[in-house]
Amino acid sequence: MRTPSSAGSPLAVSVVLPCYNERGHVELEIKRISAALHEAGLSYELICVDDGSTDGTRELLATTPGIRTILLPRNQGSGTARRIGTQQARGQVVVWTDADMTYPNERIPELVAQLDDTWDQVVGARRTEAGTHKLFRVPAKWAIRQLACWLTNTPIPDLNSGLRAFKRSVAQPYLRLLPSGFSCVTTITLAFLSNGHPVKYVPIDYVTRSGRSKFHPLRDAYNYLLQVLRMVMYFNPMRVLMPVGLTLMAATAAKLVFDLIVHHFRVTGSTVLVGLAAFNIMAIALLADLVVRRTTNE
Repeated sequence: MRTPSSAGSPLAVSVVLPCYNERGHVELEIKRISAALHEAGLSYELICVDDGSTDGTRELLATTPGIRTILLPRNQGSGTARRIGTQQARGQVVVWTDADMTYPNERIPELVAQLDDTWDQVVGARRTEAGTHKLFRVPAKWAIRQLACWLTNTPIPDLNSGLRAFKRSVAQPYLRLLPSGFSCVTTITLAFLSNGHPVKYVPIDYVTRSGRSKFHPLRDAYNYLLQVLRMVMYFNPMRVLMPVGLTLMAATAAKLVFDLIVHHFRVTGSTVLVGLAAFNIMAIALLADLVVRRTTNE
């Protein structure tokens, strides 16, 4: 869908909207997003990616005017839906959001307007957690976010917000890294931060979703944690491995002193094993860092 623009001019914005069993409210979400972008005077397209819905969502999208529809043959996860939608997007800016009425999508033009020469991505940082399983989600997300902040050496108010706008040209090299599940939003954040692309956070309100949540507390929290470690290892392995190697090396030195005093200058096998582990991990960290730097330069 486009607002009036000169012939041949590129689209300003592509909104990628993954949909999985959202029949009860996806029409309202489409209308809300379209109205906001039209009022802002932006040329845009709204790409609805149906992720194998079984409740009639795909049939509804197929007959909805003014949108681009991508129908996936089976459920492959929101990460896959977002990746495919982004790869087919034509806009200079890509917006990710959800179709469950949780995010203030009327503020999309505000996020888009803040993308400039300084910022490559603008994220809607939620003020509160309104999702299900709050007793588990809140502390788990806090712990994972603190780990991500330390690994990237950057404050991250909201690691996995589903509402964000980013420059398509900047994100293009990292789309192949996106996992199939919910941690895709974490991935795109860490990919930008780990490669020096500035990310801005704008506080937003977040409300209880319409319909049933697809979040699985144990599985998805575990995937978030793995993805944080995987992404930082991919872009900055020294940040993960070197502290482990140095800690083991310090333990080796302390154990060596203990052996020399207690065992009368005899070094035990455990001390040697810990020392070898420390050396191997530090060597792997250095080699991995060389590989990352070479790949980046190419």
